[in-house]
Amino acid sequence: MVGTLRTGRPSVYKLKTAAMSALRVSRVLQHVAKQGWRAQSTATHTASSSSPASSQPGYNFELSEQQKEFQATARKFAREEIIPAAAHYDRTGEYPVPLIRRAWELGLMNGHIPEDCGGLNLGIFDTCLITEEIAYGCTGVQTAIEANSLGQMPVIIAGNETQKKKYLGRMTEEPLMCAYCVTEPGAGSDVAGLKTRAVKKGDEYIINGQKMWITNGGKANWYFLLARTDPDPKASTGKAFTGFIVDADAPGVQPGRKEMNMGQRCSDTRGIVFEDVRVPAENVLIGEGAGFKIAMGAFDKTRPPVAAGAVGLAQRALDEATKYSMERRTFGKLLAEHQAVSFMLAEMAMKVELARLGYQRAAWEVDSGRRNTYYASIAKAFAGDIANQVASDAVQIFGGNGFNSDYPVEKLMRDAKIYQIYEGTAQIQRLIIAREHFGKYKM
Repeated sequence: MVGTLRTGRPSVYKLKTAAMSALRVSRVLQHVAKQGWRAQSTATHTASSSSPASSQPGYNFELSEQQKEFQATARKFAREEIIPAAAHYDRTGEYPVPLIRRAWELGLMNGHIPEDCGGLNLGIFDTCLITEEIAYGCTGVQTAIEANSLGQMPVIIAGNETQKKKYLGRMTEEPLMCAYCVTEPGAGSDVAGLKTRAVKKGDEYIINGQKMWITNGGKANWYFLLARTDPDPKASTGKAFTGFIVDADAPGVQPGRKEMNMGQRCSDTRGIVFEDVRVPAENVLIGEGAGFKIAMGAFDKTRPPVAAGAVGLAQRALDEATKYSMERRTFGKLLAEHQAVSFMLAEMAMKVELARLGYQRAAWEVDSGRRNTYYASIAKAFAGDIANQVASDAVQIFGGNGFNSDYPVEKLMRDAKIYQIYEGTAQIQRLIIAREHFGKYKM
């Protein structure tokens, strides 16, 4: 259930006492019900494993009590606060600051941040449950929130303790945003084509280049940025690029205009110019040449939540179409009573359920400590495709009304398209899946 608004936040480090540890398991759910997830801080992850299979051996489709609470909190927030405001933000393109702040207060964003940085240290499965529910309300809001996770993930997986405390810790103290700054005007899927350069001068790097299609680009407090540090054009991709943490207010960082996109219009997407931006060497992740591996490694953890977002949209489209079909009458009976329509709805339901299982398997794999590249790409590709198919079918069931912005499915259809493009296109996912598949047959 939705927690109460908080005007302040207790120190997360004070919670890590022996007395609190003894009370965690017995009191966490009761405390959550009264105060919301943010008040839980370090207690939540310990109370229950992030894996749904932890309570029983073998396969288990039952969520833990904690996971049910997370899901219920996000669901209530989406239906009571996001849905009523979604059309306004879609029309105006305004950044949904009040909703993002509210999500932060409820602990529904930044879930990956480790406990020692003040976060909840949630597993990917848990954050996927939250993401699906928020996406049900509006995927523009969900994308803004999920972009934070993408921007944070390179620091989570590759940052040293100082970097984590400095850049992740601040995001638990106030609702700040960050961004994953890799794509360029001439280099999207072709990461090897990146032109942004970083040249070392003493104990800092000078960065020059341009990035494009950066989600949260104009709202971020800091960026994860990938730049070429090896000037040799023949250098391998795995050694040519370096990952940096760049403060958004550093001199020379110039965000461009907000792009007005086909869908997810309240998400902030911009180009960013970096002109002689000085970044201290201490902001390098791991070391020179490690950037590509870090940037790509983040996707194994962030693609399942992207797939969960697509499922949330598809579930919303299915629900809207079903409700409409049970109210609208044609030829003397309800739309749902026409076999042509009922079969469409059945196909839509099948796709949604299978896509949900896909992202859950991918999330479960990575939470279990296994390499999940294969499953993450399957989940992302399939969910992105079915989001588009289900949203399109929902418009078809609504008929002429579906083509009109007074009804919700028109927005859903526009919002769905980006799921086949960002965080690796549908085609790139198939390349990855094929590579992983064929790798199983090599001796």
